[in-house]
Amino acid sequence: MAWALPATVFFLLFAIVPLILVAVLSFTSWSGLGDPVFNGLDNWTKLFDDPVMIKSLWLSVLLTGLGVVVQTPLSILLGVWAAGSQRNRAVLSAVFFVPLLLSATAVSILWRSLLDPNFGVPSQMKWLFGDGNLFGNQSTAIGVLVFVAAWQFTPLHTLIYQGATRAIPEVLYQAAAIDGAGRVRQFFHVTLPQLRNAIITSMILMIVGGLTTFDTVLILTQGGPGTDTTISAYYMYDKAFKGFDYGTGAAVALLLVVVATVISLIVVRVSGFDKMAGTQEGVS
Repeated sequence: MAWALPATVFFLLFAIVPLILVAVLSFTSWSGLGDPVFNGLDNWTKLFDDPVMIKSLWLSVLLTGLGVVVQTPLSILLGVWAAGSQRNRAVLSAVFFVPLLLSATAVSILWRSLLDPNFGVPSQMKWLFGDGNLFGNQSTAIGVLVFVAAWQFTPLHTLIYQGATRAIPEVLYQAAAIDGAGRVRQFFHVTLPQLRNAIITSMILMIVGGLTTFDTVLILTQGGPGTDTTISAYYMYDKAFKGFDYGTGAAVALLLVVVATVISLIVVRVSGFDKMAGTQEGVS
């Protein structure tokens, strides 16, 4: 078991200890100066009485769900395509993966400029985008956040599906072809079932990433208009670093950890991922 010691120490130092400290801080009142003062459940009571907090949780779950719905089918199709041997695939794949190399901040600044209501693309195409201000109402602002997240992170999940597709034994396709299955039937009856582990892994990454998204919202919408795109991570920043209420900010952070853990466990449980055998049944 000595081989597991470095990883265990690393996990304790950088995951468990900070989590415990955040949990302790969530029961205190602290402005960043002086010593934290224990205030019992005051932060948690304020939190659940705050309609903005409840709304931010709903928006976080909504954005995460839309991200999964948009990115999962797109990533699967692109991943399966990229795993093939078609002509120019390598060149097109290299171009497609460029957004993955950019930081979330750079991507957000780029799209903020491109979609600026004064000089961006929408202002020049008002016949399509109305008044050109996509950040001016909740539905279009959420649409922009979902689109930008998909543009940046779909390549990451495509890589997962590309690797998983290449690991599928060729004998399964040969057997399906002998049975008369075409490409579409092979995709639904061979490829998709063999990708089930990759699908769950990818979805959990999307859920955790979606619930903790912050920089994109900070740069693109700053939680607006009003509080219409104030997701929980941005709400935590607003409370802790703009309102100097670190106790409440810690409570929001801890709540996000709990929500992300519960949703991930539900996905694993509902999908049967925890009881799955290997995906190589019937190969030999």
